[in-house]
Amino acid sequence: MKLYRIPEMAKKYIEYDVIQKHTELPAFPDSRIRLLFAFLANQRTPMLHSELYSLVVSLVQLGMDTHDLIDSDSGRVGEREMRARQLKVLAGDYYSSRFYQLLSQAGQVDMIRRISEGVCEVNRLKMNLYTRMKLLKVTAEEYINHCVQLKTELFRAFGGIVDDKMSRIWPELLHGIGRCEVIADELARAGAPERFGGSWGYWHILSEGSDEEKQELSRRQEEPSFIQTLLAKYDIRSQLAEKLRQSVQQVQTIASRIESDKLMRELMQIGESFLRPLMPAAPALGERR
Repeated sequence: MKLYRIPEMAKKYIEYDVIQKHTELPAFPDSRIRLLFAFLANQRTPMLHSELYSLVVSLVQLGMDTHDLIDSDSGRVGEREMRARQLKVLAGDYYSSRFYQLLSQAGQVDMIRRISEGVCEVNRLKMNLYTRMKLLKVTAEEYINHCVQLKTELFRAFGGIVDDKMSRIWPELLHGIGRCEVIADELARAGAPERFGGSWGYWHILSEGSDEEKQELSRRQEEPSFIQTLLAKYDIRSQLAEKLRQSVQQVQTIASRIESDKLMRELMQIGESFLRPLMPAAPALGERR
C-alpha cells in the first residue's frame, strides 16, 4: 500500500500566510481521508488515482468546513471580524475550486460529477438539520446521527468504485469512523463552555433536564459557570467518552473481518487514534503519582 501523505500534499493548497494570520481554519479531515486512501490504495488492482481522489475530497471537505465557520450574525462587527469572515468565504471557495481544477486536468469528469452531487446532498442535509434544530425537534441521538451523515455523505460515492468485497464493508466503516469523529468533537466541546450551544450535551440536557433547568438554559447559555455546572451534573464528558470507546470498538470489530492484514492494521490504528486523548498522561521523569 502506498505511503499516506495526503496532508503534506494538501499543504501547498491550504497554507497561506494571509489566511492563517487573519482567520481560523477547520481541522484537516484526517481520519476520513486516511480511511478513503487506505481503501482506494488497497484494491486487488490499486487505483491509479487513489492519491488524487483523496486529495481533492480533502480540499472539498475543507472548503465546506471553512464556510461552516462563518459567523452568520447580521449585527455590526469590527474590522478584524469582518476581515476574518471575508477570508473564510474566499478560502472556502478557493479550496472547493481547486478540486474542479485538479480533476479536470486529470480528465476525471465522472468523479467531478460524483463529488459535486455529494456536495449538493450535504448542503441539503445541513439545511434540514438546521431547521430541525431551530424548531427544537432534535434528540441528542438524532443529532449525532445527523452529524455523522453530514461528515460521511461526500465519501459515500466511492463505495461504487472499490472492489465488490470492499464495497460491502465500506458503508459500515465509513459510518463508524464518522461517528467516532463526531463524538470526539462533542467531547472536545464538552470541555469548552463557549461551544456548548447546539452540542450533544445541550440536546441531552434539553431532553433529560428539569423544567427549571430548561428554562434557565434558554436564558443563560452564555454563562460559562452555569454551563459547567450542568456539564458536571449530567456527567456529559464521561457519557461521551464511553460512547467514543464503544464506537471505536465497533470500528475495530468491522475491521477485523477484512482479509488484508495491511488494511486491517491501518483501520485499527485510525480507531486507536481517537482513544489517545482519553488516556492519562504519562508522568514526567522523576514525577510520582
